[in-house]
Amino acid sequence: MIDTEGGCAVWAFPAVPDSVRGARHAVRDAMRSWGLDGALADITELLVSELVTNSLRYACGPIGVRLVRPHPGAGAEAAGPPPPVPPGLLVEVSDPLPVVPTERNAGPDDEGGRGLQLVACSARRWGTRRGKSGKTVWFELAVPG
Repeated sequence: MIDTEGGCAVWAFPAVPDSVRGARHAVRDAMRSWGLDGALADITELLVSELVTNSLRYACGPIGVRLVRPHPGAGAEAAGPPPPVPPGLLVEVSDPLPVVPTERNAGPDDEGGRGLQLVACSARRWGTRRGKSGKTVWFELAVPG
């Protein structure tokens, strides 16, 4: 882990197949240390695994993974109603390839092509953004509370 400042965990993995397993374990450990285990940790681990696999398949170079957990009471105001959507767990996977991935419709016999479908179906919201040296695919998951 590169950084554990507050509610953020950041890692950089080499573009090698073992990085998928390393990312899964790192995410699981961070979630456990934050007290965010169970189903939320399971789906976070699965989606990170899918996105890191995509980065390995299509990009070369380091793969970044970043988790940002919501702080207790984040988004709540002293007066007025609570926000319509409470903050969620933000997850980002970055790689040096600037091409933004697109969700595709995998056929019933296809062995791949479902990673972004899983993200789209599981996340509260998700998206992509280009950076100076590649792109980031991000998603947000609701935190039970």
